[in-house]
Amino acid sequence: MSNIYNTEPAPSARVVMSTSAGDLDIELWAKETPLASRNFLQLAMEGYYDGTTFHRLVQGFIIQGGDASGAGDGGESIYGQPFADEPHQRLRLNRRGLLACANEGERDSNTSQFFFTLDATPELQGRHTMFGRITGPTIYNLLTLASHEVQQGTDTPVQPAPKVLTVKVLEEPWGDVKPRITREERAEQERARRVAKKERAREREKGAKGVK
Repeated sequence: MSNIYNTEPAPSARVVMSTSAGDLDIELWAKETPLASRNFLQLAMEGYYDGTTFHRLVQGFIIQGGDASGAGDGGESIYGQPFADEPHQRLRLNRRGLLACANEGERDSNTSQFFFTLDATPELQGRHTMFGRITGPTIYNLLTLASHEVQQGTDTPVQPAPKVLTVKVLEEPWGDVKPRITREERAEQERARRVAKKERAREREKGAKGVK
């Protein structure tokens, strides 16, 4: 086993993230990062991540997702507010395939957004909570995701953007992580949100046409 793995704590949770490029087998350091891991696991159980896109891709650096709006400026947490960072001296952003919380550029501003590293990212160490890793040959599916074309001069993937299909929780260490709502209820809320968004856009368009 690699010396890198020998220095890391034993993971205590597992999920499978199905994406448009195939499955990602992911282990979480849930005991070391309980806030980030519980948030990720519970949102996954609720279906929050289902159908969300990877809205940001910096090739050779990171690929980022976890915003249900797809715009990159949204997100939510199970705590009703952003949660605190959880630095750990044995968890280092030293290779590709690591999972960490994305934030708003400030300390303790974590919600649902996350990123996978595409290489070592020492410049992010201490600024983002690392809480998981991709395991086994599914790392190659991450590389497929990362090969997606981006719009010229931006870090925005060309449409259709790569996406998360589902996230299935296989194991969690506490035995009490429960969804607040079902996947079906979450999907219905999302459908209603999209309908309302389209209606607002139509009203704005009608208003603009009425201005002489």
